[in-house]
Amino acid sequence: MVKALEGKKILIVDDEPDILETLSELLDMCVADYARDFATAERLIKENSYDAAILDIMGVEGYDLLQLARDKDLPALMLTAHALSPNHLLKSIKGGAYSYIPKDELVNIAFYLDDMIQAKLKNDRKSQKWFKKLSPIFDNKFGSDWRIKHRRELLNLDLTHTREELEEIL
Repeated sequence: MVKALEGKKILIVDDEPDILETLSELLDMCVADYARDFATAERLIKENSYDAAILDIMGVEGYDLLQLARDKDLPALMLTAHALSPNHLLKSIKGGAYSYIPKDELVNIAFYLDDMIQAKLKNDRKSQKWFKKLSPIFDNKFGSDWRIKHRRELLNLDLTHTREELEEIL
């Protein structure tokens, strides 16, 4: 259990009931609202304040929700099974996501969520602990040369990072 998450208010959006149930169990230290569709999530984002949001990409219009979260300065973690690709990773970061996690990593979601919330509290968008932790998974899934193929896009992504910091991450 991650003590820093105790009582944090989060929004979890996914169209799969079993994923919502699993996240409920894994993040039982948080106060969570759940949505299974875009309309419900949109209403919740507009009506409430949250410390963070976990947004599925597919099935709930995740990128549109990411824009709503960004508009409210709400840090968002993009969660995916079917949209696990370099293009979706890049699109998530370009869209303002603080993190991009494959559903295979659900067991570690509390650590990624905590890293994201801590980065937000410190006003430190440069924190990329999640990226470093997931690099071996991305390498395995996308091929060991995926960063080389997408290097130019990755280096030009997030202007909150210096080029040197991105070079270190890559």
